[in-house]
Amino acid sequence: MSEKGVDANYRFIAAYQEVNSRIVQRHQALTLYVTLTASLLAGLFALHPGESSRHLPVEWLVFAFPVTTVCLAFLNYKTERAITNLRSFLASLERIANAHHQLPSYNTDPRWASGVNKVRRFHDYAAAVLASGANAIGIGVVIRLYPEHLAERPLLTGGLIVAALLSILALLIIPRWSYRPPAEAA
Repeated sequence: MSEKGVDANYRFIAAYQEVNSRIVQRHQALTLYVTLTASLLAGLFALHPGESSRHLPVEWLVFAFPVTTVCLAFLNYKTERAITNLRSFLASLERIANAHHQLPSYNTDPRWASGVNKVRRFHDYAAAVLASGANAIGIGVVIRLYPEHLAERPLLTGGLIVAALLSILALLIIPRWSYRPPAEAA
């Protein structure tokens, strides 16, 4: 290693530390989502129907369920793109001097790369299931506790369901941007 350059091994280690940090951020985003939706549910129950609740804008609070799901999708997308970028960099390092032909290469060999993508897909399933449940519970609570608010605004329930479904769909399409190993140069 020269005084001006950084050895490829150090770059590899640093990039893998960054990948691990991004994976941790992805898990933290899921934890944040669960915390926010639990808080929203608590808020809906705290605004229990009574004489004074007729004037509370609970329909605005229920829109927070799909909004938090969209935010989770954005955070997952950001993390997925960062991981993909880092793994592409790692694959480049694995290919230095054709080392990927002599050593097992996690980011270059499709057997390893596609396997990890399949496993990581379960995080996306977990996020979609949590989002589906949170949105269904949130909308169900509003329908049950505040039927008069929804009766006055018939399009609100349909809008909520569409917003929830679109936000969940966003979570399910994120794996399209997962890392794929580069095609072998001939």
